[in-house]
This record gives sequence, structure tokens and C-alpha cells, in this order.
Amino acid sequence: MLTDTFLKLVSKYNPDKALANDLWLEIFTKYSEPKRHYHTISHLENLIADLTAVQHLIADWETTLFAIYYHDVIYKATSSTNEEDSAKIATDRLTQIGYPEDKIKKCHAMILATKLHEPSKEADTNLLIDTDLAILGEKPEEYQLYSENVRKEYSIYPDFLYNPGRKKALQHFLNMKTIYNTDYFIKKYEKQARINIENELDVLQT
Repeated sequence: MLTDTFLKLVSKYNPDKALANDLWLEIFTKYSEPKRHYHTISHLENLIADLTAVQHLIADWETTLFAIYYHDVIYKATSSTNEEDSAKIATDRLTQIGYPEDKIKKCHAMILATKLHEPSKEADTNLLIDTDLAILGEKPEEYQLYSENVRKEYSIYPDFLYNPGRKKALQHFLNMKTIYNTDYFIKKYEKQARINIENELDVLQT
């Protein structure tokens, strides 16, 4: 599904099948890097599944899809510019296929918005951000696996360095009026997300 969706998307703007295949191979290779445990192809599949459920609310579906595919194409635990680097690659690749310039700029901005997950004036961006955070509100066992996989991605750091940063990030979400920006995701995930985060914080405190 991921492959077909991407190839069909690219083919609407560029007939070069070899180029489309190369672009998909790049994405697949990046998300399959051995140091990734959460930010993987499965993460992309989950995002698209969640967003497809609210596709009727999304004004620019194609740009939102491209933002999904490229939002974590660069992911390094030691880097603070993953979103900026991912957005740059998205801009380069979408320019390469002849995607409209105004939509490229929107895609770039959407990817940058996944860095801080702050409310946006763009409805599509809010839905993308909420989808990226959907895992926080999943069933406890799924959240547990997510937190374990994130820890594996940051295995380069010992607990005394990792735990304070993780606690700060989690507390940031709890301090927000709502973790999610849209009614759909608030109703679906908000309550469980707060329970999951509080439970992880309790574990980190011990």
C-alpha cells in the first residue's frame, strides 16, 4: 500500500517511473535504517491509516501525504535538525518531480511543524501533527512498546542523560491545555494519552 500510494502520487506529476522508484527506494531505505526502532516504515503505515480516517477533513490530501512520507526521512538521535533536514529533502525531491511550488512550501512547513507539535493556523497541519502524536493515546501495551523503541533509538545515551530529557518532553505534553489540536483526535486519544504519559513518568521517576 505504501509503495503503490507513493508511486501513484509521483506519477501524477512526473511520468518517469525510474525516478519514482528511486525516490521510493530512498524513503524505504531511510526508514529501514538499523538504528531505527520506532520511526520506521510501520510508523508511516500507521500515520496514513490514521489520516485516511479523516481524509474528508483534509483540504490538500496530496501535500499531506508527501509530508507524511518525508517528515522523518532523516532521523538521527544525535541531531537537533532532523525536521529541517527532512523538510529540505522533501523540497528537493518534490521540486525534482515538478510539484507545484506553493504546495512544496506548504509541505516544507508541515514537516517543520512536527518538531514542536504546536497548534497551527493550517487545518491540514494540525491533523498531521495530531496523527504524528496518535501513538501517545494508543492502548497501554502499544504505548509501552513505543516508549521502549524510542529508548532503543537513543541507546547511545545512558539513563542519567536520557531520562531527564524524556521527562521534560513528556511533562511538556501534560502541561498543554490539550495534547491534540483537533476535535477528532482529542475525542479519540486525549484521555488515554495523558494516562500513558503519566504512567511513563512514574516509571522514569523510580
